[in-house]
Amino acid sequence: MNPSSMKITAISGSLRRQSSNTSLLHALIPLAPETMEISIFEGIGDMPHFNPDMDGDEPVPSVARFRDTIRQADGVIICTPEYAHGVPGVLKNALDCLVSSGEFVYKPVAVVSGSPIETGGEKAHQSLLMTLGMMTAELVEGGSFTVPFLNQKLRGGEMIDEELKERLKGMLGKLEEAVQLAAASGKDRFR
Repeated sequence: MNPSSMKITAISGSLRRQSSNTSLLHALIPLAPETMEISIFEGIGDMPHFNPDMDGDEPVPSVARFRDTIRQADGVIICTPEYAHGVPGVLKNALDCLVSSGEFVYKPVAVVSGSPIETGGEKAHQSLLMTLGMMTAELVEGGSFTVPFLNQKLRGGEMIDEELKERLKGMLGKLEEAVQLAAASGKDRFR
């Protein structure tokens, strides 16, 4: 892997047009180190409901595209809201489409859960971490946290909270280290 071209795929757990979690991902891009190229995958809403009977060698095009995107990524950032104390169904569905194909095996992953309330989406956050752990994702140490009152920390798609900005920079630094470590240890060969 060329250290100046880490490919990071970012996924928002919300399909809402004015999603604060999606806005957070857009605000995150300019904070990334020069070594990272972050792109936001916007197709999780295009995938059919997961059905193990349809989970064969030739998945539908939307699932094949998602699998290929995650496979080619050096690392992943997931930013999600909490719906009814859980992970949004569309995000869980997308992850279910990757369980048998293994794209998350040893993949460095950072997770942020943002909410307009003071809990910061902690229940969705814990649930998502458990799912990713079961999928053998390499959860980045120091790369996961919740963001309470997220809607107050963004304005017009821009980050206005300096403390959050610093936490995000720190998370990106930890993700960068994890990607480098995965490459050095050969774990990136699972791609």
